[in-house]
Amino acid sequence: MEALLEILSELHPDADFQTADRLVESGVLGSFDIVMLVTRIEEEFDVVIPARLITPETFRSAKTLYETILSLSEED
Repeated sequence: MEALLEILSELHPDADFQTADRLVESGVLGSFDIVMLVTRIEEEFDVVIPARLITPETFRSAKTLYETILSLSEED
């Protein structure tokens, strides 16, 4: 989770990713941010995020995103 929080903080240092739970809806993460995140997450965690999971629900919070990463890691 720490690696993910670090990646998120690089994008928006002023955002509180530990408690925020509406990242897309509140405008903290935009479409360009999500593209950047997908790339960084795939590199950092050695997973592939399929297009079907690139949804506001997946990127709702750091916790939901991390849970997605863990589930993708378990599929290997």
